[in-house]
Amino acid sequence: MIRGYAKSETSEQSVQLYNEMVPAEVKHDAFTYLFVLNACAKVWFLREGEQLHGRVLSMRLCENQFVETNLVNMYVMAGGDSGVIKVRKVFDTMTQRNVVTWNSMLAMYLRLGCVDEARETFDVMPERNGVSWTTMIDGCVHNGKSRQALALYHQMWRACVEVDEVTMVATLSACTELGDLETGRWIHSYVDKTFGSTNQLKLVSLNNAIIHMYARVIEEAYRVFKKMKRRSIASWTTVITGLAKLGRGSEALDVFPSMLSVDEGERVLPDEVTFLRVFCACNHIGMVNEGHHYFKYMTQAYGIESRIEHYGCFVDLLSRVGLLDETYELIGTMSLKPNEAVWGALLGGCRIHRNIKLASYVGDNLISKLKPIEAAMGYFTLLSNAYASANRWVDVANVRQKMAEMGVKKPPGHSQIQVNGVIH
Repeated sequence: MIRGYAKSETSEQSVQLYNEMVPAEVKHDAFTYLFVLNACAKVWFLREGEQLHGRVLSMRLCENQFVETNLVNMYVMAGGDSGVIKVRKVFDTMTQRNVVTWNSMLAMYLRLGCVDEARETFDVMPERNGVSWTTMIDGCVHNGKSRQALALYHQMWRACVEVDEVTMVATLSACTELGDLETGRWIHSYVDKTFGSTNQLKLVSLNNAIIHMYARVIEEAYRVFKKMKRRSIASWTTVITGLAKLGRGSEALDVFPSMLSVDEGERVLPDEVTFLRVFCACNHIGMVNEGHHYFKYMTQAYGIESRIEHYGCFVDLLSRVGLLDETYELIGTMSLKPNEAVWGALLGGCRIHRNIKLASYVGDNLISKLKPIEAAMGYFTLLSNAYASANRWVDVANVRQKMAEMGVKKPPGHSQIQVNGVIH
């Protein structure tokens, strides 16, 4: 019963059964603790896990490799400084460590953003499996180390370690982050050859990662999308996003109703991210009426409340087409407190349509509220450009003087280019 509950969605019942088992003086062994510790890890029962740890010590079960591994997993799930200290203590005193234990240590460090510590642990592992490599690759991607992730992927191939779908999803994310289309195409080709010959069904997340990687080559992304036998909301949203970013808003808006009209068994419901991408599509091509429609439709049809991101995109749409008075009224009636992105979108519209009076009011109020002040750089520039478009050069000079007094400097720009497979 304890084992069954530990593997179920109601793992806490496993701990409850154990608590009933102890006073009943029913004999329990290492397997009992194995499953109860696993349950504690799943439901974050740290205090109960610590009590079990004490009983494991009193029963001299710490030499059991599997019990020790589950103790490590339990403290890893607890997280925080205290969890790390306890994990290290258990790990350092283990008489035997298997690859699962080492992988748990990797996952803990990477989840905490300690990439260097994870790499040190990875380098001294006596044995690595596919999970070890994939954990490192995925952790590097999520911690902004995509170059390291791709380097690890190439090392993994040279080490002749079997690559699975999860590995490829993580690696494709690195390719997307770096804009490394060449490696991404190679992985796509490998995926097609592998699954085309075995007739296996690819993970939806793998197809989604390929589509996302091809975001700037939308024809190829759409080709992958049309071949998919199963699609998730992320699949549809990624295609809509790719089309919108390339200025093909009308096509993006055509995809959205297609998503709503698929067969019942394959239908997915749009979420707040999908609607945000739809608003972006409307924004790119200035479709105000459609933007109004979907802004209301989102709440009326699906009960999705507008988030600050939705307001920001809608404000940007109205501002770009010159509906500045309507935009200002909308901001005043928002159910959420407008942030700098919302005010910044209105300021951008003021610059485009040379509404200097409103730009001056919005700019002064916006910049004074920004913390840290470095965040005001972009808005200072917008306000200065708005004054320049109306030939108000004294005001331009005043803005630049204020920037100098506040110590605001424009950060240097940078770009990337891929030459002969190397990103510079």
